[in-house]
Amino acid sequence: MAESRYRFMGQAPARVAAVGLVGVLAAALYVTLDGGGNGADAAACAAARPGAEALDPLVGGEIAAFQVAQTPLKLSDLAFTNAEGEPATLGDFEGKIALLNLWATWCVPCRKEMPALDRLQSALGGEDFAVVPVSIDTGGRERPAEFLKSIGVTSLPLYTDPSTEIFLEVKKRSLGIGLPVSILVDRDGCHLGHMNAPAEWDSLEGQRLIEAAIKGGTPPQG
Repeated sequence: MAESRYRFMGQAPARVAAVGLVGVLAAALYVTLDGGGNGADAAACAAARPGAEALDPLVGGEIAAFQVAQTPLKLSDLAFTNAEGEPATLGDFEGKIALLNLWATWCVPCRKEMPALDRLQSALGGEDFAVVPVSIDTGGRERPAEFLKSIGVTSLPLYTDPSTEIFLEVKKRSLGIGLPVSILVDRDGCHLGHMNAPAEWDSLEGQRLIEAAIKGGTPPQG
């Protein structure tokens, strides 16, 4: 086999180069379509797809930019620091529907969106749902803490990742292009959809989407 491969490469270098180029393009296409090449993550979340698809009719109005997951990915490994300053992951919220929100104080749309997220947590937060806001300010906890205090946030915790690694991981999985980014995650840590834009998350449309996710994709009545 090795000798045959050697002869092939010696006699047809152009063909080998073409085959190599095709391979590179195929790999790049796989990475793009599979959210960063996370095939194992996608396989682990295959069961989440019907629940994600069931949310599609609820997308509109204040959450019109929400993109329902075509291939849900496992996001339990996304890491940050919790309100007590201890290491945490999104997996700590498994058993709940979670809305991961990445933000920073220098992001004007993030600052505008935060009160709505606070109201959403106040309205729906509990055993079945949690807003998980993670500041990626690089200067430590003081600045985001002061900002949340200044706008009267009462229901949101302060989670942080000054390394910004969580945002880089989200970008790697083709779920984030800028701030703010919000990712809706099911009880098993699989993403149901995401939004790369600010939103009035406590609006009727936002709450209906969250309530449907809590009920396993069943839209609320009325």
